[in-house]
Amino acid sequence: MTLRLKNWLEAIDRKEKLITSLPPFRQYGKLTRATGLVMEAVGLKLPIGTLCIVERHSRDGIDKVESEVVGFNGQILYLMPLENVDGILPGARVYSLETGASKGKQLPLGPELLGRVLDASARPLDGLPAPVTLQHGSLFTQPVNPLQRDPIKHVLDVGVRAINGLLTVGRGQRMGLFAGSGVGKSVLLGMMARYTKADVIVVGLIGERGREVKDFIENILGEDGRKRSVVIAAPADVSPILRMQGAVYATRIAEDFRDRGLDVLLIMDSLTRYAMAQREIALAIGEPPATKGYPPSVFAKLPALVERAGNGVKEGGSITAFYTVLTEGDDQQDPIADSARAILDGHIVLSRRLAESGHYPAIDIEASISRAMTELIEPVHYKKVQNFKQLLSSYQRNRDLISVGAYAAGSDPLLDKAIRLYPQMEAYLQQAIYESSGYEEAGNNLDKIFSD
Repeated sequence: MTLRLKNWLEAIDRKEKLITSLPPFRQYGKLTRATGLVMEAVGLKLPIGTLCIVERHSRDGIDKVESEVVGFNGQILYLMPLENVDGILPGARVYSLETGASKGKQLPLGPELLGRVLDASARPLDGLPAPVTLQHGSLFTQPVNPLQRDPIKHVLDVGVRAINGLLTVGRGQRMGLFAGSGVGKSVLLGMMARYTKADVIVVGLIGERGREVKDFIENILGEDGRKRSVVIAAPADVSPILRMQGAVYATRIAEDFRDRGLDVLLIMDSLTRYAMAQREIALAIGEPPATKGYPPSVFAKLPALVERAGNGVKEGGSITAFYTVLTEGDDQQDPIADSARAILDGHIVLSRRLAESGHYPAIDIEASISRAMTELIEPVHYKKVQNFKQLLSSYQRNRDLISVGAYAAGSDPLLDKAIRLYPQMEAYLQQAIYESSGYEEAGNNLDKIFSD
């Protein structure tokens, strides 16, 4: 037998082993084109969201690449691979593993996930065996009837003095954390993850650097925070399909714990990376850009994801969500930031000027707001918050005059009071990383500023 014939027979044998190792498939077609992030296939009739397997030739023979149907045009299906596509040839076979009616992806849910770090497909990243759970569920659920949702009426203690006292958050509220790069948003998220009074914490690290994922889990979240947490990580180097799936999976896990009657803290870093992943997919399949390169589907996906958080039915559990929103060049009018601000229940803005001056957490109180705050606190507390903001704003507007000695004491009674109280107000707004400040303590410290 010649060497060429032997290699040919071995290749056929490997291909047969690949086919027999696959789950029973209903249809198969072939690839006709692969451009950029998208491959085109014919011979298949499948709904959007269906998983397929594409043959790939490698040094070890023929293996498989998982792909997902993201669109179609007539008889042409658009597939987006979930992994590297090197080795895929023109005319490669595409196998469908589902019937014509897609049931959606079924991923593990339940308390067995606590303490685990998983990727967007529920594969373990922590070196432990795959989680064994009694329940699997679809990534998508029916939205809660807004009239049946429990209103936001209970204060949530997040352990951060500036937020507890001046931007009070309620159980079931959805807040945005608006910040540029390098101003301390991950550290602030870690503080809330450690100190927030919640039964379960679900963390979605979407589109972040791989180094930041490990740093957040080991150094910021910590061992105590991790015990009651589920971390879903979809770093920047994975497919945009997996980045979007990671955000949805994290939300689905939070929904499952909420339906069990638990209070859940959902932290997603970041909502902007989720929007960017959808932009990559939409542009790749030909959707026209609308606002600064973002197609219309991006602005439809954002509220669909965010609205899944919040309180459940009356007397049920809750999901309090914090979404980080990256502001490119600290531009608060970025289209994603502007859209997120409209659909969230408040926003916390981090200031680069404060961060550069060593003021942490670098929360810009004047630019931040909690829309549910008035329903959660007493009128006396709210009046002190207003007074605090007025004094702080007056001092900031006249900071240059004060620093050069151009302001004459007695000219403005409000500014005189602001100058006298500013050291105490600045100390109130600052907090060390491993320092916790409860809701009652934050209120008492606020009282002391004005009582003195």
